[in-house]
Amino acid sequence: MPAPRVIELPEYLDMPVAAQLAEAFLKLAGAPVAVDASKVSRLGASCLQVLLAAARSWKVEGHALTLSNASARFLEDLNLLGLEPDTFLTGVIAP
Repeated sequence: MPAPRVIELPEYLDMPVAAQLAEAFLKLAGAPVAVDASKVSRLGASCLQVLLAAARSWKVEGHALTLSNASARFLEDLNLLGLEPDTFLTGVIAP
Protein backbone atom coordinates (compact mmCIF):
# COMPACT_ATOMS: atom_id res chain seq x y z
CA MET A 1 0.00 0.00 0.00
CA PRO A 2 1.42 3.43 -0.90
CA ALA A 3 2.24 5.93 1.83
CA PRO A 4 -0.65 8.30 2.54
CA ARG A 5 -0.67 11.73 0.98
CA VAL A 6 -0.92 14.48 3.59
CA ILE A 7 -3.42 17.31 3.73
CA GLU A 8 -2.24 19.90 6.24
CA LEU A 9 -5.24 21.77 7.58
CA PRO A 10 -4.84 25.53 7.99
CA GLU A 11 -5.19 27.38 11.28
CA TYR A 12 -8.71 28.63 10.56
CA LEU A 13 -11.18 26.17 9.05
CA ASP A 14 -14.06 28.48 8.26
CA MET A 15 -16.39 29.18 5.34
CA PRO A 16 -13.81 30.79 2.99
CA VAL A 17 -11.57 27.71 3.28
CA ALA A 18 -14.26 25.06 2.68
CA ALA A 19 -14.08 25.13 -1.13
CA GLN A 20 -10.27 24.95 -1.10
CA LEU A 21 -10.41 22.03 1.31
CA ALA A 22 -12.92 20.18 -0.88
CA GLU A 23 -10.66 20.75 -3.90
CA ALA A 24 -7.65 19.38 -2.00
CA PHE A 25 -9.56 16.17 -1.26
CA LEU A 26 -10.78 15.87 -4.86
CA LYS A 27 -7.19 16.03 -6.11
CA LEU A 28 -6.27 13.09 -3.88
CA ALA A 29 -9.32 10.92 -4.58
CA GLY A 30 -8.38 7.26 -4.81
CA ALA A 31 -5.28 7.57 -2.64
CA PRO A 32 -4.77 7.02 1.08
CA VAL A 33 -4.81 10.37 2.89
CA ALA A 34 -3.58 11.53 6.29
CA VAL A 35 -5.22 14.72 7.56
CA ASP A 36 -2.79 16.74 9.69
CA ALA A 37 -4.82 18.91 12.08
CA SER A 38 -1.90 20.14 14.20
CA LYS A 39 -2.29 23.83 13.25
CA VAL A 40 -6.07 24.11 13.61
CA SER A 41 -7.26 26.76 16.06
CA ARG A 42 -10.84 27.05 14.76
CA LEU A 43 -13.05 24.42 13.13
CA GLY A 44 -16.23 25.71 11.56
CA ALA A 45 -19.27 23.72 10.48
CA SER A 46 -18.70 24.24 6.75
CA CYS A 47 -15.23 22.69 6.85
CA LEU A 48 -16.43 19.95 9.16
CA GLN A 49 -19.02 19.10 6.52
CA VAL A 50 -16.25 18.83 3.90
CA LEU A 51 -14.19 16.63 6.23
CA LEU A 52 -17.16 14.35 6.94
CA ALA A 53 -17.98 14.05 3.23
CA ALA A 54 -14.36 13.14 2.48
CA ALA A 55 -14.28 10.58 5.31
CA ARG A 56 -17.45 8.97 3.99
CA SER A 57 -16.18 8.94 0.39
CA TRP A 58 -12.85 7.40 1.39
CA LYS A 59 -14.65 4.74 3.46
CA VAL A 60 -17.06 3.85 0.63
CA GLU A 61 -14.18 3.61 -1.85
CA GLY A 62 -12.14 1.47 0.55
CA HIS A 63 -9.26 3.88 0.92
CA ALA A 64 -7.57 4.89 4.17
CA LEU A 65 -8.22 8.33 5.63
CA THR A 66 -6.54 9.04 8.95
CA LEU A 67 -6.40 11.97 11.35
CA SER A 68 -2.96 12.83 12.66
CA ASN A 69 -1.62 15.35 15.13
CA ALA A 70 -5.02 16.79 15.99
CA SER A 71 -4.63 20.00 17.97
CA ALA A 72 -6.47 20.31 21.27
CA ARG A 73 -8.60 23.04 19.72
CA PHE A 74 -9.54 20.87 16.73
CA LEU A 75 -10.70 18.12 19.09
CA GLU A 76 -12.54 20.62 21.31
CA ASP A 77 -14.35 22.20 18.35
CA LEU A 78 -15.18 18.76 16.97
CA ASN A 79 -16.74 17.92 20.33
CA LEU A 80 -18.61 21.25 20.46
CA LEU A 81 -20.06 20.41 17.05
CA GLY A 82 -21.29 17.11 18.49
CA LEU A 83 -18.71 14.68 17.12
CA GLU A 84 -15.87 12.51 18.33
CA PRO A 85 -12.70 11.77 16.32
CA ASP A 86 -13.93 8.22 15.60
CA THR A 87 -17.16 9.60 14.13
CA PHE A 88 -15.19 11.98 11.93
CA LEU A 89 -12.99 9.16 10.63
CA THR A 90 -15.84 6.86 9.73
CA GLY A 91 -17.82 9.61 8.05
CA VAL A 92 -20.93 8.18 9.64
CA ILE A 93 -23.08 9.93 12.22
CA ALA A 94 -25.16 7.44 14.17
CA PRO A 95 -28.24 8.52 16.13
